Amino acid sequence: MEKVLAIILAGGRGERLGVLAEERAKPSLPFAGKYRIIDFTLSNCVHSGIGNVVILTQYQPLSLAEHIGVGSPWGLVPPNRSVRLLQAHLSPEKGSSWYKGTADAVYQNLDHITEVEGIDKILILSGDHVYKMNYSWMLDFHEERQADITLAVTRFPEAELNQFGTVVVDESGQVIRFQEKVKQPQSDLVSMGVYLFKKDILRQCLEGKAGHDFGKHIFPKMVNNGKIFTYLYEGYWRDVGTVESYWQTNMEVLGMSSSYLLDAGWPIYTKEEEKSIPTTVCGEGRVIDSLLSGGCVIEGCVEHSILSPGVMVAEGAVVKDSIIMNDTVVRRGSVIERSIVDKEVVVETECHVGFGNDLQVNRKSPRVLNTGLTIVGKRAEIPAGVKIGRNCIIYSNVLGSDFRNSEIRSGETIRPRRSRVERES
Repeated sequence: MEKVLAIILAGGRGERLGVLAEERAKPSLPFAGKYRIIDFTLSNCVHSGIGNVVILTQYQPLSLAEHIGVGSPWGLVPPNRSVRLLQAHLSPEKGSSWYKGTADAVYQNLDHITEVEGIDKILILSGDHVYKMNYSWMLDFHEERQADITLAVTRFPEAELNQFGTVVVDESGQVIRFQEKVKQPQSDLVSMGVYLFKKDILRQCLEGKAGHDFGKHIFPKMVNNGKIFTYLYEGYWRDVGTVESYWQTNMEVLGMSSSYLLDAGWPIYTKEEEKSIPTTVCGEGRVIDSLLSGGCVIEGCVEHSILSPGVMVAEGAVVKDSIIMNDTVVRRGSVIERSIVDKEVVVETECHVGFGNDLQVNRKSPRVLNTGLTIVGKRAEIPAGVKIGRNCIIYSNVLGSDFRNSEIRSGETIRPRRSRVERES
């Protein structure tokens, strides 16, 4: 697929992921232990034979840039392949503003994109979706139909359709209506955020100033002005845009990890951690139905959970139905249930995170936490003996002195009273 350029949109802030996306771009969020969400899209490109990739970044791009590097884990290195990160910049010629939507992000970088020699098709992808897809099959379909634009679609249950853009098609698969997150969709075909354009058609769409977003503006207006077809994808696909969908997708992948993550025919490539030491389960340690990354030390019990590299679970501690990220320490006798704990957190002895059955939604961020999950941000320190309920948010860099009570009721939020720099100076 030498004539195809892939553009991965990776600039979104991820507001509905709360503190998990506070210090990182959403596509760089750890997933299934050692991976990042963007690894799935990048690996799809490699397996599909796409060697030219551009990643458009904006919010908190540093973590993503460090993860991608020069593209070595994915083999996207010159002279035959490449991956470029283009950071958002203010351009008087393009309107002098940050990206206003998916189409605007591509428009503001259009000159960089179209200057690539030998390219006649542009594949636009999202960096925050989990799926395995051979884009070359979609390209073949696109060329057979002589389409101007081809959208990848998949079928979803009726109850979830209003969360996505949906398309109505005729008998040939040509789009006759595009509906963006409407209350009563007329189709169960969900747009996957995978768009294949003829290069000149993309330029016409964007320079015609039809709007800032592909789903909301470009496609509804293009339905009557071009040949837009749908390519039906029937595999596993998830949009990881909320705390609940992030946790649920991790758990679903955990349930099929042997067939999904360990598929030798379609491996997911990633930047490996420098820690090369193996995971150790010692003493009375037990691991049940879980996914552990390298360098973990398990002396307690881990059940139906996912642990990133370097996690330590002490004797008598229990981790259940949870996601624990890099280098977090769970001390003796502590319990973590149905929680997402970010990097370098220390949970001191005899704590209980995700305590009780009270499902009061988070009072300050009800849209972020409302299903019983509790989140602990990066480098937080939970003091000994503290109980934290459901739908709680513990912000990054919280210290023991920020906890005024030994029991944090469900729906509560704990923020640092002062920055860590102030407290350490």
